Amino acid sequence: MIAVSRSAWIDWGWLRANIGDLYGPVREHVVLTVLTMAAGVAIAVPLALAARRFRPLYSALLSVAGLLYAIPALALFALLIPYTGLSRTTALIPLVSYTLLILLRNMVVGLDGVPPAVVEAATAMGYSPARRLWRVELPLALPTILAGIRLATVSTVALVTVAGLIGFHNLGNYMIIDGFQRNFRTPITVGALTTVLLAVVADRLLVGVGAVLSPWRRRTARATETERAR
Repeated sequence: MIAVSRSAWIDWGWLRANIGDLYGPVREHVVLTVLTMAAGVAIAVPLALAARRFRPLYSALLSVAGLLYAIPALALFALLIPYTGLSRTTALIPLVSYTLLILLRNMVVGLDGVPPAVVEAATAMGYSPARRLWRVELPLALPTILAGIRLATVSTVALVTVAGLIGFHNLGNYMIIDGFQRNFRTPITVGALTTVLLAVVADRLLVGVGAVLSPWRRRTARATETERAR
């Protein structure tokens, strides 16, 4: 039986012996992704509402978010470590900052896309601004907002691997320590494929969330298909 070289993309014997060790990195990867997206959405929502109310603020916020997006993660880690150490906060601050440009833009675009006639009708029906936002504008803007959340989530799943450079036992650490430093391709391949799988699963879950939160879109789609069938 020919032994598999360490230069092979997959060493199946090593994989069978070490597959159980993948659980910890995957769990940490998921936790960092969820925390990043939760914080990103929590920050982006009030900023988007403020930017929509005070339009000059929108350009300024986009400029700041774009500047943060352009800063390399390693540079931010180097700046933060003296103050926050090798903590989860050090990883989260850059990751959250990278989500803001995508989330903020999609939220404002989604809210701006609500037809003015619908807003005027809701106001004429006596809806307060808060109730109109919650009951009318947000549901109509939801597809665009969720598109931004999906894009930011997939991007975050990939970016979380960089946190492995500062010692987080996620898929990035799995690839870097067990892969590059040992010149061993199997952990690199497994880590990369698992990261892609996590991104796909996260995207599909968010598609499902969007379907649950906007059932009228399914009814509209079915009605359109029925009309076409006729």
